[in-house]
Amino acid sequence: MYEYILKKIYEDLELGNKVCFVTLTEVKGSSPGKQGATMAVFKDGSVIGTIGGGILENVVINKCKERIKAGEDFNFEYSLTEESLETTMKCGGYVKGYIKVFNPRPKLLIIGGGHIGHSLYNISKSLDFYSIIVDDRAEFANENRFPDADEVYSGNIKEILNNIHINDNTYVVIATRGYEKDIEALREIISSEVAYIGMIGSSKKWKSLKEELINEGASNELLNSVYAPVGINISSNNVDEIAFGIMAEILLVKNNGDLSHRRDTR
Repeated sequence: MYEYILKKIYEDLELGNKVCFVTLTEVKGSSPGKQGATMAVFKDGSVIGTIGGGILENVVINKCKERIKAGEDFNFEYSLTEESLETTMKCGGYVKGYIKVFNPRPKLLIIGGGHIGHSLYNISKSLDFYSIIVDDRAEFANENRFPDADEVYSGNIKEILNNIHINDNTYVVIATRGYEKDIEALREIISSEVAYIGMIGSSKKWKSLKEELINEGASNELLNSVYAPVGINISSNNVDEIAFGIMAEILLVKNNGDLSHRRDTR
């Protein structure tokens, strides 16, 4: 069972989901679970394994759901008595345990394999992002151009995006070869529960694109969540520096940071 749990954790991580792994590290007295008992709790609420069942297990599962949202590990201990407010049990035992949250690699979906996309990919690999490259042109989306990318696709952008697994751990940058491909990509992505969408282009271009999508029925609220023009303004026209500013903005969103200088806190 232990090997099976680890296998399922690995498979869910590969899909980009967070998973909790629970271990009872200490058990004293009467308890439904034994020391070393393990279980996994997944983002969708499913559970594999057991730490003894009953009220204790239900309490720990709920704690795991909280930890999945926070993305942080957690130590727990419970006294299994009728006085215990959380477990309301009468076993008379005592348990300690550890919740390990496995966080998947963040995904970077780059739609457009041109100069900006290629530079952004290079920066992302040093930060251990799971990289996905999409372009309608095979010469700009291939394994020779992106040798270490995790996934590379060329062809119809709409069809490709409809078949890529993305979730709230996915960061999307749209940098295609022109307006029509940009709006095609955004149409497919805008309603997805991704962590971030950024789009290359000027403010004038974004205004026109936004108006067109609103006329098509797109939500103004969703469109306002798009980072366009994309990236932190570092006052440069250099491709690599523009890509660096985009990645800096992604990290800012990912880490819930703010635009401040560290020296200002001294």
